[in-house]
Amino acid sequence: MLDRRTLLAAAASATLPLLARAQGKPGRNRIVLGQSVPLTGAADQIGLAFAGGSKLFFDAANARPAAPWSFELVQVDDGYDPAKAAANAKKLLAGGADLLFGFVGTGSGDAAAAVARQEGALLFAPLAASDALRDPSVTQVFHVRPSLADEAFKMVRHCATLGQNRLAVVGEDDAMGRAGLAAVNQAIADLKMPPLVASAFVPVNSDKVDAAVAALANAQPQAILQVSLFNTTAAFIRRMRKTGYAGAFMNFSVVGIDPLFAALGKEIGGVVVSQVVPSPRSTTVPIVKEYLQALDNSDQTPSYESLEGYIAAKTLAEAVRRSGRVDRAALQKTMAAMTDYDVGGFRINLRAGVRDSVRTVDLVSITADGRIVR
Repeated sequence: MLDRRTLLAAAASATLPLLARAQGKPGRNRIVLGQSVPLTGAADQIGLAFAGGSKLFFDAANARPAAPWSFELVQVDDGYDPAKAAANAKKLLAGGADLLFGFVGTGSGDAAAAVARQEGALLFAPLAASDALRDPSVTQVFHVRPSLADEAFKMVRHCATLGQNRLAVVGEDDAMGRAGLAAVNQAIADLKMPPLVASAFVPVNSDKVDAAVAALANAQPQAILQVSLFNTTAAFIRRMRKTGYAGAFMNFSVVGIDPLFAALGKEIGGVVVSQVVPSPRSTTVPIVKEYLQALDNSDQTPSYESLEGYIAAKTLAEAVRRSGRVDRAALQKTMAAMTDYDVGGFRINLRAGVRDSVRTVDLVSITADGRIVR
């Protein structure tokens, strides 16, 4: 008779666009993780990097001879479409996944959380999930990265320090853009700053930014906070600069530094990006050193998104080790207690609230030749 893992493999190959599978070794305690990410579509470079980093850790963990646990990671494509992410989540759980892991995108994270709630499952480490998923009532979702509110607060406070109080927001017209705008408005209220001078939405992954450029240029902001993916971000920066705008551009971490540099080239000079994990080249940080050593045996290149995937995977592995079993209640209890886990020179609070004081958010600027400056 087929066991549930065999059924999962059959379900994945038959009904899901399977990308990759981190296979565990026979004879070990095994846990199956279902991950839906954008491997095609608007956020493909973010999804591929995050998925690659998480698989990198699980492959390395499974290769250790004395490891008591075996991790089977089933990765499928959702094309950055929340509806597909929801469908994938249901199929992965129906096929036997023990929990949902590492969904990418605010809309996809919200969709996966809804499925997890309906199915009595857990969702671990969504990338760029809405702050609504951090409410104390949402007990089935655990976050590795800081919230959008954390990033917004850091950026708005930085602007305040520089005396920039005429702020504007441009966001993509989707769940992420709306959540980012709300986070910026909350940060402005918390810091008792003047309200936004302007805000505008643009189509997702589009260069149709002229209306937004006109609206924001007319408002004359000192800094513009962008809640958008790299293609839209690049198009907006180019058009805005052509109006003569010389103020600051600040971006949430989901923009992706590497794809943004590829899209903008030398025009990226001076752009600021929030980051929620250490630099993937900071070899003095133990988790980064470990990550880079794992990269040596792969065809991947270092990136913030790949490192975040690696950190998320290692944090999950630690939760499984502490729990000692795959039972949902036991895992949930263990994860809820991991409020200050040192993953290797970087601390994780899985039950963080909307404002997380344990972890840090870095603001980095990028030079015209692509160097990152803190």
